[in-house]
Amino acid sequence: MAEAAPKTNLLGMSRASLERYFSALGERPFRARQLLQWIYQRGITDFALMTDLSGALRERLTEIAEIRPPEILSEQVSADGTIKWLLTLPGGSAVETVFIPEPERATLCISSQVGCMLNCTFCSTAMQGFSRNLSAAEIIGQVWLADQRTGDRRISNVVFMGMGEPLLNLDQVGPSLDLLRDDLAYGLAARRVTVSTSGVVPGIDALHEFPPIALAVSLHAPDDELRARLVPLNRKYPIAELLAACKRYLKGCGTKQSITFEYTMIDGVNDAPELARRLRRLLADIPSKINLIPFNPFPGTPFRCSTSENMLRFQEILRDGGLIATVRRTRGDDIDAACGQLAGKVLSGNQRRSLVQQQLARQALA
Repeated sequence: MAEAAPKTNLLGMSRASLERYFSALGERPFRARQLLQWIYQRGITDFALMTDLSGALRERLTEIAEIRPPEILSEQVSADGTIKWLLTLPGGSAVETVFIPEPERATLCISSQVGCMLNCTFCSTAMQGFSRNLSAAEIIGQVWLADQRTGDRRISNVVFMGMGEPLLNLDQVGPSLDLLRDDLAYGLAARRVTVSTSGVVPGIDALHEFPPIALAVSLHAPDDELRARLVPLNRKYPIAELLAACKRYLKGCGTKQSITFEYTMIDGVNDAPELARRLRRLLADIPSKINLIPFNPFPGTPFRCSTSENMLRFQEILRDGGLIATVRRTRGDDIDAACGQLAGKVLSGNQRRSLVQQQLARQALA
């Protein structure tokens, strides 16, 4: 007896993709609008409950399609209210997603890859190695699951700052951005969806193909020598190329917008006053905000967090130069949910180095 064909997971499909899907079934494209609202606004995954679809269509979808998010393996709640979910994926991998509630907003930090291939030396995720890209269903599925688990607390902001480098998985991150911005799905404003990159220049240039979002760049040093030690990708895309891409991105936005530059504060490594002055000169002509992030320790790291005194002095030097600089408040560190601490179940070693070369080559050819 022949095996049944695998069902198509409709979770993560953009409106345009769903319209094409329904057209191929001989259905009118407006069915895509109905399905989006059922999935993302009402949280329904059972086709039988989608009462404005015909009975025949509901039966057919049940046979050939599904709406399947990742599964929650564990949930941890921090003393400060932060929630971290470990999600299991096909093949035995797992990723982490973090919900950060605050008085005026509720932010969800999502992953785009299983692990990370860029090997930044201060990041626990990078130390775990890399396995694979997440699919659009696995990316937007994190938002869908969190939306169901957080009850009346509506997610107001989504940041691609979890595991992985989003701009090395744009084929799947792109549809997720469409859904986060689509009024029939999550309908978030551009400033409430942030993509963070370690500096993948071709990916920054490709962002104009997708709905407008906020861009954050992991900088962490004002010169190439130090940044290459912390962020090895800098050897391929040095700071001058990275900032040129940032300027192109801002020019293409067509509206008044700035870029957030993330700077992890590491004691005795990148927190000297002279480095603050260099950073001030480096970003003087770019509309920007500098987010100073206290380093969050993890097992095996040689680094320590900068002292509060040094962080405040660094911030003051930047502000004296007219720049906007804030010190991020650490959240969820008691459950290893803080920035740089996420680590799922991934592969490591030579495979990571091989894959990063392949991914960067694809970006260069695109």
